[in-house]
Amino acid sequence: MTIFLEIDPKFSESSDFPNFRNCALAVFQEQGIHPESEITIVIVDDDEIQRLNREFLAQGKPTDVLAFPAGHIDPDTEHRNFGDVIISYPRAEVQAIAGGHQLSSELSLLAVHGVLHLLGFDHDLPESEIKMWQVQTKILSKLGIEINTPHYSTHIDT
Repeated sequence: MTIFLEIDPKFSESSDFPNFRNCALAVFQEQGIHPESEITIVIVDDDEIQRLNREFLAQGKPTDVLAFPAGHIDPDTEHRNFGDVIISYPRAEVQAIAGGHQLSSELSLLAVHGVLHLLGFDHDLPESEIKMWQVQTKILSKLGIEINTPHYSTHIDT
């Protein structure tokens, strides 16, 4: 699996970043996706995620994570590129504090959540939300990541 990681320079010195490759790989393994795949994870500030949210989803507010599915084959590697996961570092900080858990755990949650969206999961209906949260919880548990909120509602849009 290839993970392209782009971090806004404002946050590049943080020691709180989880192993995003492990997070994405755990999702792919759980869902039976061939590991010779690519995704991009981008860490941004609230202004940038708000700009993307407004430009692509007509939502004029910051959010914690966005997912932009791709699904094309990279002509150089012949691997499937599943798309981009964009994570707001400031939103992750606020949510980690609110949840009483580590920032790295929150960033892992958002990465797993975003990758699930790249694979077609959604939480627009109660039954799809339950399924997504069950899969998400199972993956986080396998990674040894504890999130202190019983029902974690993000504001992702795809």
